[in-house]
Amino acid sequence: MTQEHETTGQPARRRGFAAMSKERQREIARLGGRAAHEQGTAHEFTTDEAREAGRQGGKEVSRNRDHMASIGRRGGETVSRDRSLMAERGRRGGLRRAARYAKQNGASPVPAHDGLGHDGTGVPLEGVILPLNNVDVLSA
Repeated sequence: MTQEHETTGQPARRRGFAAMSKERQREIARLGGRAAHEQGTAHEFTTDEAREAGRQGGKEVSRNRDHMASIGRRGGETVSRDRSLMAERGRRGGLRRAARYAKQNGASPVPAHDGLGHDGTGVPLEGVILPLNNVDVLSA
């Protein structure tokens, strides 16, 4: 939406900062920030001030439920696209659960498989699980 000049009705020309590219605006702002720090006039947040500013910003953003839902949806879609990552996370969770079960019950843990994934590629064994004939105890 462009603004019009009050008397002529012609589109208003952008001047000064508004007429500059976003990159040029950022460069000028960066130089100003650097100069303020060199002069010692720049405000530097304490840890507590930064924490409070982040808390306030988080509250403000989270009020918009549609925005928060959109963020969650995009994150879920991104993670779900990487099937190998999801499979690896599932394997790790299963290995950890089985090792925890074995430790709690004094069972003798054994390797989950021969180190080959479903696609035949090598998969590092991170932890241990019970033999396959004890799978029913893992679902508890």
